[in-house]
Amino acid sequence: MATRAFSSMVPRLNASVPGCPNYTMIQYIRDAAIRVCERTLAWRYVEPTFNLLPGVHSYTYNRPTDTEVHVLFDAMMNDRPLKKLTLEQALYQYPEWADLYSGEDPSVLWSETPPSVFDESQYNTTLFNPGSQFVLPDAVIAKASEPRVVTQLTSDRYVVLPLPDGETYTMRLFYALKPSREATGMDQDVFNELEEAILHSALQYLLVLPNVAWSDRELASYHAKQFIREMTERRARANLGNMRGTVRATAPKFA
Repeated sequence: MATRAFSSMVPRLNASVPGCPNYTMIQYIRDAAIRVCERTLAWRYVEPTFNLLPGVHSYTYNRPTDTEVHVLFDAMMNDRPLKKLTLEQALYQYPEWADLYSGEDPSVLWSETPPSVFDESQYNTTLFNPGSQFVLPDAVIAKASEPRVVTQLTSDRYVVLPLPDGETYTMRLFYALKPSREATGMDQDVFNELEEAILHSALQYLLVLPNVAWSDRELASYHAKQFIREMTERRARANLGNMRGTVRATAPKFA
């Protein structure tokens, strides 16, 4: 995806905050972009599919660089939604929680797999010697079964419960993103869509800075109102998307 730099908005702010350093404007633009993304949930992302690992219950989001996951919309496993629980609800429903590899040492994972014949002095007609077939030890998934729920553990890590067993479970995640505190830009299409809300939010905060030449609380109040209007509109648009339903009027039936 194409990225648009926060610095691209600096010329639009210059006229309202004359004398403000560029790096300060960029900082406030980034902060405004984070606020707008948090409140509108407009930056949506579908994580590429991946398979859960047997005996592994904790995973990190495979998100774009310089972004953070703000809201997990849904987690689909084999095209079926997992139940989303808060951490407290998950602890109540699964008080034993889950341990990596059912509490076994990670070395147990390969303990039953025959050693590979790669690079041995052995004649064969194939280009490469095949690797050994992986054997999943029963001890690794002794406490495992089909996962049913997903819960947030940290801002970057989530957990599926119960512990995944040896079956194939393909995951697809849907979530809302926001720029990280170190980001220098964000997705171009999302930035373009949210530009007006980001502009008003940045100016709202820049114009109330104390002891600066550009401080103007009256103008800041104007941008605060414009920010609320733009944010409300963008949030509604994000919820509706580009789809519009057909409106029908039906007369009531009388017996």
